[in-house]
Amino acid sequence: MKESRSIAIPVRGLDYHCRIWGEEGARTLFLLHGFQDVSASWQFTVDALARDWHVVAPDWRGYGLSGWSTEGAYRYPDLVADLDAILDRFEPDRPALLVGHSMGANAAATYSGVIPGRIEKFVNIEGIGGPPGTVEEIPRRYAKWIEQGKHGDRQRPYSSFEEFADRMMSENPRLTPERARFLVEHWGEALPDGTVVRRADPAHSHVKPSIFRLDEALACWRRITAPMLWIEGSDSRGINAMRGQIEGYEERLSAFETLADLVRIEDAGHNVHHDQPELLAAALERFL
Repeated sequence: MKESRSIAIPVRGLDYHCRIWGEEGARTLFLLHGFQDVSASWQFTVDALARDWHVVAPDWRGYGLSGWSTEGAYRYPDLVADLDAILDRFEPDRPALLVGHSMGANAAATYSGVIPGRIEKFVNIEGIGGPPGTVEEIPRRYAKWIEQGKHGDRQRPYSSFEEFADRMMSENPRLTPERARFLVEHWGEALPDGTVVRRADPAHSHVKPSIFRLDEALACWRRITAPMLWIEGSDSRGINAMRGQIEGYEERLSAFETLADLVRIEDAGHNVHHDQPELLAAALERFL
């Protein structure tokens, strides 16, 4: 297993934890995790990389060892602005190589269209946006958002790291016991009462007062100038459910006009980096 080191950097008023593999003299590669995940999840992919890289993987705000927003500021604009600060910190003088998964890929896709000259190449692992909302939902969303903000919340407790790992394997049968144990040791935090909770601000799961606007997302994606590699798992439920839908998979993917290649990784679900990290690493390096 390749060793990583941790550093903390200031990002827009929060202490951001970044996990680093490799030496600074090598080309920098940014790995951006998804929803309810942490930077350590990239360990298996980094282990499978054949060449030397300087890998930078942040814990997004409110995840892992990064600071929590006291205002529950966990919307995509916050992630996009955080990403800009992270790139300026680690690679200010040249376009960056970005790899994002799910939520991290959505933030990276928006950023790549908003500031297109900042990105050299972009690997998008199932970052294709969420279900489109309607304006009629807005009043209900505001009301629930306000109500959720009034009450304290906590992550679901597990009796032990072993129970947490067993739950992960029950949700993803491809996950080996060794990998599940590694993940929960980084995802989980032991509390004084002996229970284990996920290292994530519960506010991440709260209803947002805004809706996902597909027209806004498409407008950003169409402005991307960097070559993009799209990667998906063959058994990804979300991607497969969107095929053939109106405003679904085909329309959204066509908005990425710089799409250079599409790789469908067999025997993998949504979390490709957990299920087939060796195949993922090989696809990344072929493209990058």
